[in-house]
Amino acid sequence: MGDLVKNNVKIGRISIADDVVASIAGIAAIEVKGVSKLTGNISKELVGKLGKKNLANGVKIELVDGSVNVDISLELEYGNSVKKVSEEVQARVKQSIESMTGLSVRVVNVVVSGIKLEKN
Repeated sequence: MGDLVKNNVKIGRISIADDVVASIAGIAAIEVKGVSKLTGNISKELVGKLGKKNLANGVKIELVDGSVNVDISLELEYGNSVKKVSEEVQARVKQSIESMTGLSVRVVNVVVSGIKLEKN
């Protein structure tokens, strides 16, 4: 990520693993209303039980020229607007990664791979 400089003195290096960035993206996406799960089979119910671990499933991170490209695959709950939910996922993923890591997000690609139908 870069060097940590304090008072014009280099005091160390900061790096963030791709899996950490992918987990941040996964957490941001799963918290959006209308998202059922990431394609990696992590549902909202499972997130609660796992304590938000293993959320890199369904998320691909690529670092290009100091910017992050994100590909995220998810399933939506039936009855929600695909466009609205996808745009909210894009916005939240971008904001979360940028605010938590300081990295610049170039693009967030959302693939809706399924729809969860309610069971009666």
